Amino acid sequence: MAEIKKKATRAAYGEFLVREGANNEKLIVMDADLSGSTKTKEFAKVFPERFVQSGIAEQDLMAEAAGIALSGHVVCASTFAMFAAGRAYEIIRNSIGYTGANVKICATHSGITVGEDGASHQTFEDIALMREIPGMVVVNPADAVSAGALLKKVVDMDGPAYVRLGRASVPVLYDENHQFQLGKAEMLRDGSDVTVIATGIMVSAAVEAAESLAEEGISVRVLDMHTIKPLDEEAVIKAAKETGKIVTAEEHSVIGGLGSAVAETVVRNCPVPVEMVGQKDVFGESGKPDELLKKYGMTAGDVVEAVKKLVK
Repeated sequence: MAEIKKKATRAAYGEFLVREGANNEKLIVMDADLSGSTKTKEFAKVFPERFVQSGIAEQDLMAEAAGIALSGHVVCASTFAMFAAGRAYEIIRNSIGYTGANVKICATHSGITVGEDGASHQTFEDIALMREIPGMVVVNPADAVSAGALLKKVVDMDGPAYVRLGRASVPVLYDENHQFQLGKAEMLRDGSDVTVIATGIMVSAAVEAAESLAEEGISVRVLDMHTIKPLDEEAVIKAAKETGKIVTAEEHSVIGGLGSAVAETVVRNCPVPVEMVGQKDVFGESGKPDELLKKYGMTAGDVVEAVKKLVK
């Protein structure tokens, strides 16, 4: 059996910044004393004059980013997702969202796979918080390839965006030549019995679940919903009409994230049964990422069980 290639989306982010920096003199990269972890240090090494270290002051980071962007630059501002979406929320809302500043909030270490850093650092609320800000594009790549490609799309667009990146290495699902479009889901597998709509690290879990279920005669369509906002409502409605059942899967709370966005679309356009795999309104704890995913119900096995519940 061939070894599955794995790479963290935060690593792809660091590589992207260096590539983009060479071609885009308007790109400014900022961090809040975590450049080694967020991988912005790679940009700082090559373009120190365009790198701003704000220190442990996340609200200040976002306010500075807004000012720099409104002066004619595009800014990638990074810290852990908990500190970006949580600590700096009000600044993001008023200084970046309200003004439409060209700031890309590239938040790493999202979800429970932060692992040993524990509940204080594991954010399950960030997608919910960011998608409610008017005009904010929200992107959650599934692997390193899609992370690099979608980051390019985000930097090239005008206006604010939130890009969710992870700490742990995850399976590479796409080849380097795959073409992505913001707001358009990717169908990784077609099926007729049920659709699994997944985002971020749960996309690989959804593919694994679909392969397992196929052996039991259950046909599963898998959609990678890398853009949570704007959501690909067309793909969701099509899936609802053609498969009649939907499971959502995310490394995020089932309240306010992908599951909520899909359910909102389904109930307005084509009501069908929906099951949600994700964090169930509880805090996490310190532990190994794989063990935490299992304990809190965010594995391929949990996707399988959700599908079987609907099929039965």
